[in-house]
Amino acid sequence: MARRALGPATLTLVQAVEDSLTPADRFLLVACSGGPDSLALAVAVTHVGRRRSLPIGAVVVDHGLQPSSTDQATAAASTLRSLGFADVTVRAVEVTPTRNGPEADARIARFQALELAAGMHGAGEHAPGRAGATVLLGHTRDDQAETVLLGLARGSGVRSLAGMARRSGPGGRWLRPLLGVGRSVTEIACRENDLLSWQDPHNADPAFARVRVRHRVLPVLETELGPGVVEALARTAALARDDADLLDALAAEADPGTATLDCAVVAGLAPALRRRVLGRWLRLEHGLGDLSAAHLYAVDVLLTDWRGQTGVDLPGGVRVRRAEGRLELTSLVPPVAPEAQS
Repeated sequence: MARRALGPATLTLVQAVEDSLTPADRFLLVACSGGPDSLALAVAVTHVGRRRSLPIGAVVVDHGLQPSSTDQATAAASTLRSLGFADVTVRAVEVTPTRNGPEADARIARFQALELAAGMHGAGEHAPGRAGATVLLGHTRDDQAETVLLGLARGSGVRSLAGMARRSGPGGRWLRPLLGVGRSVTEIACRENDLLSWQDPHNADPAFARVRVRHRVLPVLETELGPGVVEALARTAALARDDADLLDALAAEADPGTATLDCAVVAGLAPALRRRVLGRWLRLEHGLGDLSAAHLYAVDVLLTDWRGQTGVDLPGGVRVRRAEGRLELTSLVPPVAPEAQS
């Protein structure tokens, strides 16, 4: 029987996946929730895998956040097998609540599960030079636009405005081939392939900031500013990423890699580069990951407006202080006396 001709939306997705691959991508592992974006991506990957004779697989993460989550994960796995995926894994995860919020907590749990799945797939002859498979994620141009707006609201700088990278992670493992494709295209592709996608109830819950951006903020912007806002925001992300990558590279060159910083040397750098060096020094040299823009600007004042301040207190119980022309970190936690340890 003749194969069914691909519809125009499906062809668009197939081309997007084709264009995103490199010779290092030897095993393609689709992260699929059963929603329209990841299902449409899975369809495209089956065609690309067949054209290129590449092994393909899929993984469904069950977050356990809804009563029907296990049934939904099983249904998504069944749909993937019907599309031609022989290698389908369902991974149940436990989402640990933190102060970062449920969206971030679920994302952390999901990526941990995907990292484990990737390490178990595509090793050896399928992925020389990379420890595991390439994981394809179904983020679209609309997701990118939402990410840029959320970053703008946080006010955390150019890196935040850069949104999601097409490739990220160790060795470029995480791949988002649909960042240049609108969400409407994935929905049409599902209809072209007679696929009934799952609509996550969380995607309609206004308690989540991303949902409010999607259903309230972006429609208002489109109405008031005219069509094309999503495309413009995604374009902004691409431009901001180029700028942020350049600044990061320059900061890496300027970073002395020492436990303390020479105030005169760092203060002489251009403001954007100076704060990049400070951030790099605090994160890489001292492992301080939970830094806000306010923290960074406060440390910057120790260089640009030094008036004898005692220092800046940062998360993790440490203080940045200026002494003898250098920035250094000291602990705010008093050492435990020897007798108290016994």
